[in-house]
Amino acid sequence: MHSHAPTELRSSEKQAVARKSTFASVVVNIVLMSLQITIGFFAHSQALIADGIHSLADLISDFIVLIANRASAEKPDADHNYGHARYETVASLFLGALLVAVGVGMLWRAGTRLADLENIPAVHASALIVAVVVLISKEALFRFMLRQAERVRSAMLIANAWHARSDAASSLVVAVGIVGSLFGVRLLDPIAAAIVGFLVARMGWVFGWDALQDLSDRALDEAATGDIRKLLMATPGVRDVHELRTRKTGDLALVDAHILVDPLISVSEGHYIAESARARVMIDKRVLDALIHVDPENDAVAHPPTRLPARAAVATLVDAELAKYGLRASALNVHYLSTGLDLEITLAADPLSGREHDAQLADRVDLSALKEKLGARNVTLAREIGAAKARVPGHA
Repeated sequence: MHSHAPTELRSSEKQAVARKSTFASVVVNIVLMSLQITIGFFAHSQALIADGIHSLADLISDFIVLIANRASAEKPDADHNYGHARYETVASLFLGALLVAVGVGMLWRAGTRLADLENIPAVHASALIVAVVVLISKEALFRFMLRQAERVRSAMLIANAWHARSDAASSLVVAVGIVGSLFGVRLLDPIAAAIVGFLVARMGWVFGWDALQDLSDRALDEAATGDIRKLLMATPGVRDVHELRTRKTGDLALVDAHILVDPLISVSEGHYIAESARARVMIDKRVLDALIHVDPENDAVAHPPTRLPARAAVATLVDAELAKYGLRASALNVHYLSTGLDLEITLAADPLSGREHDAQLADRVDLSALKEKLGARNVTLAREIGAAKARVPGHA
């Protein structure tokens, strides 16, 4: 019941998609970066050079994604019992910090250029051609990467895709700045560079903040948590669900939940219900693993009194009381409830006596003293008849 095959399948698929989309991004960014920086210097366009540096940051982030994706796919080990999925979150945090640093650098450079407007050189028309090519390429790359990332629900890949969209937006700003510069308004080029820097820094802050929240054990949103609760409640034998908690690890989440079951069922049946509930929860693709705790009562509002005696003490008192009547217990079930103890006692059959004799002995048993000594709420007697049991009337 604890197989991780579905999780491993999702991880393998996500890793393959990450390689495919990220390698596509690497190729595009190498070509565009070379064009932007080379033509930017030739055409005297600070905005285009800034956009080229942005593409260089994209290239670095692509390699971070590839490394993190490979590391996160490692199976659980002695040091990481829950796997290595959070490596992706750490990579997203690092990527966010990188983008903030790059954006601030662009803003600083644009600010120094704006402070010296008289020395801003004229921009060559070739810068506009490159800016348009970059704009179209980055928008196409964004659509491809986002489609792949959403298919495997990878937050890191989605972040990388939107990074490409921010590139497309910045390239649009660069194109507008270059057009303005070509028409004689030279300050538009450094202004465009400053806007690009702001967009890059803002996107980095968003990615970094989200990653930090996930590293701080952020829970799934209310809708996802509600879906998990419905799966648990749909399990036969589950009466209620409480203390449902989730915490994200990478793109998936760990789930802890307490389920309420009939307090008088066997341990094995309670375990079966818990495993059934876990299997249902694992159907949700957002769940990495689930820990299900079985409760006979809602322990958020009701707890068995701590003064109740342990099973060994209960068994000793039961044996002593039954011995007064020449009887002995062959089985004893003790139920610890907030209302007190419930006992189910099965009397051993005497092979030398008949059923009537066993019944007469059982009917004479006065359990009031036993109930008082144990603080029991209810005591039920049953007598053994061969391999079967028959409830003794009058004892409840």
